[in-house]
Amino acid sequence: MNLLYPLKFTPIFKDKVWGGQKIHTGLGLDFSPLSNCGEAWVLSGVPGSQTLVSNGFLEGNELNDLVEIYMDDLVGEKAFEQFPDQFPILVKFIDSNDWLSIQVHPDDALAAKRNIGNGKTEMWYILDAEKNAVLISGFSREVNQKVYRDHLEQKRMKEILNVEEVQRGDVFFMPGGRVHALGPGLLLAEIQQTSDTTYRIYDWDRVDGEGNSRELHTELALEAIDFTVHDTYRTTYSRLKNQTVNLVECPAFTTNILELDHGIEKDLEYIDSFIIYLCTEGNCSIQYLHGMEEIKKGEIVLIPATMDHLFLLPKPKTKLLEIFYQ
Repeated sequence: MNLLYPLKFTPIFKDKVWGGQKIHTGLGLDFSPLSNCGEAWVLSGVPGSQTLVSNGFLEGNELNDLVEIYMDDLVGEKAFEQFPDQFPILVKFIDSNDWLSIQVHPDDALAAKRNIGNGKTEMWYILDAEKNAVLISGFSREVNQKVYRDHLEQKRMKEILNVEEVQRGDVFFMPGGRVHALGPGLLLAEIQQTSDTTYRIYDWDRVDGEGNSRELHTELALEAIDFTVHDTYRTTYSRLKNQTVNLVECPAFTTNILELDHGIEKDLEYIDSFIIYLCTEGNCSIQYLHGMEEIKKGEIVLIPATMDHLFLLPKPKTKLLEIFYQ
């Protein structure tokens, strides 16, 4: 069997009513013939939306086929034991040119109860934010199901939701159960469990060209919602150069950030997992034992679990998200 190598993938573009042009203008990705694009799935094992390898001898293979063939050599022992048939992490870019629906995702326990696979815990890393751009994360005050229902029926949901002003570089962690929505003017990277289950709570009374509104999931969402109020919903982190800085660590994934203006060596021997590098700024060469791979802003590379030593060489500067399962 040929040796595994750093794998690149062809994105899958999703037309959304709230999408725009920033996935092209901000990231350089070509989503034609779509007129607008809300999401670019850059690494996906979701059935029906699997990304295909775009480099090397495995070009054209679907992601989950690689999991089946290479097993723990690709994803690591723990990930393969828990997810033998499907890659466990989905990575997207999102352009919110308008409000997304107010929504919630099930956690793992509810997903198991409903027999719908994984729950959906996710995080957002903000790549660009227009002036006064905001998002919704969680509740702003204590509410119960009755108060929630009253506000929903009266279309006054924003009165009880936590609205955050957003800037480039901000991080928001969204565990399953947290009500959320993206506002207009945002471009971001989303890292999440492999799941496409979303319960839409409120869609701002939007209708399509034929006067039809999108389906709401009022009752399904109710059991999923975590009504806990938190002191803060924004993730803080140290903005240090040429170091690996942790952003989020949870059972579903770990995400770090690396802001580099010179090369660094990465010893991955202690990590029993694949590594995903998502380039959010600049360009970077990834040097490994048998060669080198290049990535630029908007691109992703999947490092197999068998690779335990790399050099990251920015050209001349880069910013990378580093994602793995542990």
